[in-house]
Amino acid sequence: MAPVMHPNVRVSDLINQESKDWDVGLLENYVHPDDIPFIRSLAISSTHRRDSYCWNFTRNGQYTVKSGYWVAQNLLNKTEEREVLDPITRNLIIWYIWKARNEKLFRGIDRDPLELVRHAESECQAWFDANDVVQPVTQANTNEEPQAISLGNICLLDGSWTSSANFSGCGWAWMDGSGNAQLMGTRNFPRRESALHSEVEAIRWAMENMLQHSNCQSFGTDCKELIAMVREPQAWPSFATELERIETLQICFPDFKIVHVSYNVVHLLRSINFPREA
Repeated sequence: MAPVMHPNVRVSDLINQESKDWDVGLLENYVHPDDIPFIRSLAISSTHRRDSYCWNFTRNGQYTVKSGYWVAQNLLNKTEEREVLDPITRNLIIWYIWKARNEKLFRGIDRDPLELVRHAESECQAWFDANDVVQPVTQANTNEEPQAISLGNICLLDGSWTSSANFSGCGWAWMDGSGNAQLMGTRNFPRRESALHSEVEAIRWAMENMLQHSNCQSFGTDCKELIAMVREPQAWPSFATELERIETLQICFPDFKIVHVSYNVVHLLRSINFPREA
């Protein structure tokens, strides 16, 4: 029989206060085995930052109107959809009611309420139909993230992640001014929430190693989203805990740079056998 958990147990009670990591023994005693890998994938704040909200239907955790409509159209229960008006339909109905009210007050024109609602619904359907049209293929964005031309004295990094594995991997390679690999490192860790989380883990570990073993200030990755979140961490609330560690490490790098390198360069790391499950 599994131990009974105290009703007032807190998340902090499941954290080992010495290692500042999840207490695997307690998780195994009190949590369903299927949930343990997900819990262990969650980063723990080292600064006791306050809990905050993030939107789970975008990669960066910020709400967008587009993602909100997608959730409304695809995830709402069908019975709820019949009872609750779509936000666009509701807003159009309110808008036409307001217009009808002004026409009544200032021009003495009466509008049939049923026709008013039908007109709003038809306008709403026209809006959805217009947004369902396949958009033409646009030219490639000329404002691409500039790539590193010279790889002198740079630390290349990469993360490895699959949804079916219990572990993720990451690696780094420090290249000197002549383009020769001076040091390399690979490791595994409990599987993170996503591939992007593994990329964040990769740069954190690479920065820690560069502080110990070299004077390297530049880091290269083929993940443009990683570059974006390191440069603007406030725009990625779903990675707040992971990025606070990166921000702390950056203080130790007076000339910190992170640049985009092509896949052909980062394949140097992917040719290394990332450590997998033990």
